[in-house]
Amino acid sequence: MNTRTETDFTHIDPDLYAKAFELLDPTPEPVAPPASAAPVPGPFILAAPPVRVSGAVEKTLTDALAFLDTHGWAKHRLIHPGGARCSIGALRAAAGARNAAYEGAGNLLLDEARRQHGNQWDSIPSWNDSHSGAQVRSVWEAAIRRAHHMNI
Repeated sequence: MNTRTETDFTHIDPDLYAKAFELLDPTPEPVAPPASAAPVPGPFILAAPPVRVSGAVEKTLTDALAFLDTHGWAKHRLIHPGGARCSIGALRAAAGARNAAYEGAGNLLLDEARRQHGNQWDSIPSWNDSHSGAQVRSVWEAAIRRAHHMNI
């Protein structure tokens, strides 16, 4: 049997061969995005859902309700000697000042009180002093939900 060991193949440079495969199946080096550009997720990277930030009114209402939960709710006085507060006192504690968030939270709370308990209420203290703790809490929770949906 006669076996031929010579071929008519031309010698290929191994570096050139590697470069050809690199062009066919590239593995790109990671490139840092410019400082001003936001990162763009690739086709197989799941982006985190956007984080919702509470509006100032929603935060004030939420903080005031947390204050009532922690320190207690009171009727007929702004601040009870034991630390409990009425609804307006809790709003003042949460807002820290009579600012736009304080006014917006107060207006939304009074509007919700009127929705649930009638239009005769001309102020938060008069409404607060005329209702039970459960009724007051229901108004607070509804006002927080409205602020959330209104994104304020």
